[in-house]
Amino acid sequence: MDQASAANPFFEAWDTPFGAPPFDRIAAEHFRPAFARGFADHEAEIAAIAADPSPPDFENTITALERSGTVLDKVGGVFWNLTGAHTNEELQAIEREISPKAAKHFAAIGMNAALFARVDDLFARIDSLGLDPERRRVLELTHKRFVRAGARLGEAEKARLAAIVERLAQLGTRFSQNVLADEANTVIPLKAPEDLAGLPEWLVAAAREAATERGLEGHVITTSRSLIEPFLQFSTVRPLREKAYAAWIGRGESGGATDNRAIVAEMLALRAERARLLGFRTFADYKLEPTMAKTPEAVRGLLDRIWPMARARAAEERELLQQRIREEGDAFVLGPHDWRHYSAKVRAALHALDEAEIKPYLQLDRIIEASFDTATRLFGVTFRERRDVPTYHPDVRVWEMLDRDGRHLALFLGDYFARPSKRSGAWMSAFRSQHKLDGDVRPIVVNVLNFARAPEGRPTLLSFDDARTIFHEFGHALHGMLSDVTFGSISGTSVARDFVEFPSQVYEHWLMTPDVLSRFAVHAETGEPMPAALIEKVQAARNFNQGFATVEYAASAIVDMEFHALESAGDIDPAAFERDVLAGLGMPAEIAMRHRTPHFTHVFSGDGYSAGYYSYLWSEVLDADGFSAFEETGDVFDPALASRLREHVYAAGGRQDPAEAYRAFRGRDPDVDALLRKRGFLSA
Repeated sequence: MDQASAANPFFEAWDTPFGAPPFDRIAAEHFRPAFARGFADHEAEIAAIAADPSPPDFENTITALERSGTVLDKVGGVFWNLTGAHTNEELQAIEREISPKAAKHFAAIGMNAALFARVDDLFARIDSLGLDPERRRVLELTHKRFVRAGARLGEAEKARLAAIVERLAQLGTRFSQNVLADEANTVIPLKAPEDLAGLPEWLVAAAREAATERGLEGHVITTSRSLIEPFLQFSTVRPLREKAYAAWIGRGESGGATDNRAIVAEMLALRAERARLLGFRTFADYKLEPTMAKTPEAVRGLLDRIWPMARARAAEERELLQQRIREEGDAFVLGPHDWRHYSAKVRAALHALDEAEIKPYLQLDRIIEASFDTATRLFGVTFRERRDVPTYHPDVRVWEMLDRDGRHLALFLGDYFARPSKRSGAWMSAFRSQHKLDGDVRPIVVNVLNFARAPEGRPTLLSFDDARTIFHEFGHALHGMLSDVTFGSISGTSVARDFVEFPSQVYEHWLMTPDVLSRFAVHAETGEPMPAALIEKVQAARNFNQGFATVEYAASAIVDMEFHALESAGDIDPAAFERDVLAGLGMPAEIAMRHRTPHFTHVFSGDGYSAGYYSYLWSEVLDADGFSAFEETGDVFDPALASRLREHVYAAGGRQDPAEAYRAFRGRDPDVDALLRKRGFLSA
């Protein structure tokens, strides 16, 4: 072993607590050689499986595949998390280099004829192999992955598909790095005292902290959602609101080096070509084939049902806001940069509810504690903070999750604050996934969020949307941490895209229960719990502004679906296409898409949610109906129902069809009307 290899942490066993990555020893210089070895080792393992002279059986083919790629999993688990949560120029350069190599590597495996012949042989004999349900499911999914990767194509088609996959990886990396660059470099200075007009003290402090983090004087607003949205809500300086809003929705289309429109156009054309090569009419048909929805028509059915209801409700909300503007003696027409500001005023008038009144009760640490306590009451797990586990940034906190019997289940990392090295948004990921192929390998899971940090010594205060985000992402985390399957390929969140949001979205419901709010919504200064009267007002106002929220989300889902329902996307102008789709929908001028195309990282930073952003709404059908099961028992922590939820959803990974998993938990198929009732579009 050469000296460089000997010093590389990825080439040795980790003696850290629970085998966590030794971040204190990992440096950027370790990634290239670790990836090189990982690719080489994996190629050798795949070649050995494909060339095995023994007749194919489940163990020498499928289990062998599941065991392959250990070094690659180890380095990738660290690297891809860092490039999202704490990157720098050196890591970004490596990412641009490694992304296409990784895509090419996995594409070659998916098109390996000898390997597929073994998988295909097993699949043809699946009924005679005597497999238990989990192994049968893994074989079915493995076979499907090979077919969808192009294993049945001719050599020329395979070569073209491999080139497309490699190019898409390059483009997706550039897209996400461009968005990150725009977010890191875009600030709205608040130079004069009057620029702070209307801002509550906590937001002034957060803006000052954001400036300090960037080495700037005074106060700045960034395009991080946790700063920009409250600024748009509270600021009484309309020109500044307009300027900040324009910067926020303009990410990725500056016309300069970080402009993403040409990248989107090329990606759409390549995705359409990829789908045609694989025998699908459109990329949407290709992407939806393994999901619960199955077809673009099924997705459109849901979106077409909710869109007119959402638009009609948004029109009612718009009139209320315009009326408020008139009552204040102004004559301007409500603009998109005004909606949040006047919506807050109307909500306060209708429900006697003010965000400034609520926010002191929503302390970050207490909401984290609430998310843990909810898991304890539902699933019997407990949490113990660990300060002996290395982390990749001083902000990151670590907890050990234990089962009822005290058995170690998982490590959970929480990374809560915005910083320039982190992409925007909130997500869950894993440094290590659960499986039982080589002992009981327990997961290491991370939640990454972007809250505005309070000044030193002050508690970070959250909006209700922020608090829901903690519960949402922790729901994803529990899906990874409670996983109890044998095979890593179906572990945790490795489920259909339009089912993966169910465990996270259903978990959000517990935050809004009076039981949780009365115990954990505690005033930051007085220590008093949120009064029952205030909780009642919060509950009464929960469907306020749902027209706006549904329109901005559904518009993004529809544009995503229309982009990917194109049979050919040559010479497309993404901005013009977006405008045309929205015009056809009758999109309200006062509302923008939740994620406009040039910064729609869900869809264009990789395949991720491409032709799949609808998934949140699809899963909301499940979560609304699923939580109603708890309400029907009269106990939102009903032990029997919670046990079924853990067994058939959180612990089950992808070991059964998601529709079957839902029925095993709920006892029946979901009721679509539950979603419409939850959003207030149908009476209860």
